[in-house]
Amino acid sequence: MTIQGLIICLVIGGVAGWLAALLVGDFALGLIGAIVVGIVGAIIAGRVLPQMGFVFVGSILPEIVNAVIGAVLLLLVTDLFHRTI
Repeated sequence: MTIQGLIICLVIGGVAGWLAALLVGDFALGLIGAIVVGIVGAIIAGRVLPQMGFVFVGSILPEIVNAVIGAVLLLLVTDLFHRTI
């Protein structure tokens, strides 16, 4: 992965994590947390969405949408575990 690719990945992760935290609410992630949640969310969405029949292909916008969906799923599951403990 080139430096440019790494920077793009970090920016997409940050935007996706920030948007997911806004959608779910009650999450103050910070910059690093938003990037981590966005990147993990993109990995989750890359595995789950194609199995459900949803595939977003294209430029940077579908990648952000994928990552936001995965990050929202991640935050909802995390919130579920925190409420039960």
